[in-house]
Amino acid sequence: KKEYCEKQLDIAEDKKKELEVTLSDSETAIEEMEGGIATLTEEIAALKKGIKALDKSVAEATEQRKEENTEYKELKQSDTAAKEILLFAKNRLNKFYNPKLYKPPPQVEEEPAFVQIARHMQHRGAPPPPPETFGPYTKKSEGAMGVTQMIDLLVKDLDKELTEAEVMEEDAQKEYEGLMAESATKRVDDVKSMSDKEASKAAMEEALQNAQDTKASTGKELMSTVKYIKNLHAE
Repeated sequence: KKEYCEKQLDIAEDKKKELEVTLSDSETAIEEMEGGIATLTEEIAALKKGIKALDKSVAEATEQRKEENTEYKELKQSDTAAKEILLFAKNRLNKFYNPKLYKPPPQVEEEPAFVQIARHMQHRGAPPPPPETFGPYTKKSEGAMGVTQMIDLLVKDLDKELTEAEVMEEDAQKEYEGLMAESATKRVDDVKSMSDKEASKAAMEEALQNAQDTKASTGKELMSTVKYIKNLHAE
């Protein structure tokens, strides 16, 4: 019986050592997996936050682009209208003071009778001489030239402003389209990365549960083995 007990004791001791190694390995694996899950949880949260911030920045950039485009269209409409008025005024001045540069409005194919009569009355006879209070025609012509030159400067300024605005609009639109393309690519990449990490986290959580089950069963078996060894010593 003594030999039998010693043999069983040796077997139990070997089993105890194996179980202790298995238990230690399980604890190490659990610790590593818990750390990995915590890291993945933080990374997933950061990606979610980043995607939300990206969506917000895209929405803000889109709203800003709309506002800039509206401002550009309003400026273009305003400057174009102002330019047309200035050119119309210049043309009217040319009609009286520089007829060679006057550009008559396009002729209408059929004019109402009263318009034709009015036009006929306007061309009857030579225009009356200017009142003396306005001075000679030469002075008025010189004054008109100064006004037309000022109009030319104003038109030039409007053209410059329109050109600069057009360039800025094109650059802003190009920059916006580039930003949208980059944002779309980043969002796709981030969503994929988040999905991969969530899958890894789920797999790791399952592995963690298995490791915890193994640790629990190994711990119970180790306790039983230790108790068995004590009983053998008692015998």
